[in-house]
Amino acid sequence: MDPDDPADQKLTDARPTTRSDDAASTARMTGRHRVPEPSRRPLWGSTPVRVALAAGVTCCLSLVAVASTPGNDETPRTVEPLAEAVADRAAIADERASRSLDRDVAPARVLPSPTAKPTATATPTAVRKAPKKPVKPRRPRPVAGLDQAQMDNAKIIVDVGLEMKMPRRALVVALATAMQESNLYNLASDVLPESADYPNQGSGSDHDSVGLFQQRPSSGWGTVAELMRPSYAARAFYSALNEILGWQDMSVTAAAQSVQISAYPDAYAQHEERATTVAAALTS
Repeated sequence: MDPDDPADQKLTDARPTTRSDDAASTARMTGRHRVPEPSRRPLWGSTPVRVALAAGVTCCLSLVAVASTPGNDETPRTVEPLAEAVADRAAIADERASRSLDRDVAPARVLPSPTAKPTATATPTAVRKAPKKPVKPRRPRPVAGLDQAQMDNAKIIVDVGLEMKMPRRALVVALATAMQESNLYNLASDVLPESADYPNQGSGSDHDSVGLFQQRPSSGWGTVAELMRPSYAARAFYSALNEILGWQDMSVTAAAQSVQISAYPDAYAQHEERATTVAAALTS
């Protein structure tokens, strides 16, 4: 369509079926002075279209300006979302334009998931303390002229008596008896070589008598191994003393003789005072 044609003229693809013999027409189509054909460019790039777009943008900006004018109460509020949308798009454009790999960006903070289990923090390994060495019982201080070995044996005799719920007088009788029989030493027997195989503090030669109370295996007091243990020997003596009817009313020497059946029945009396002193020291 030619720009000079009327606006209401319709375009048609119909062409004349016969060629005009007009010489002027032929001249227009050929030769140096050929008339250019009408332009077939799309209407989008034409000047009227550009003018229309510019007019539309101007109209939108005018609406934004009118909406932001203070005091104009009659302006429809429907234009406000449009203004906000334009401002948001401008901000997004600025943000995208300002992004650069060179600028410092704070690391994103990752929030923990509500269902995530808390990470167990490593706790410092507890320092293992070296096991304490067992504390040895304090050895009793010797009294009444006894040495340490004698005092240790006396303590065993007293401890066994207390364990058996024996009264103080029974402790004195047992101590006086051991003082007389072995001088409070755990003795083996020269007659029984076997007795020397066990811990001992010397030896005697009174038949097969062994230990603190010089008790004889042949008389049924126990085996050599048992009688060489001070705690066993003391327990055997207290058990025999409990079998003596009325021993609590007897003298120390009479009570001791009733158990031991010694050839020297009166010898135990001389040790009563020292035995009393030792028993008091070990039970106080």
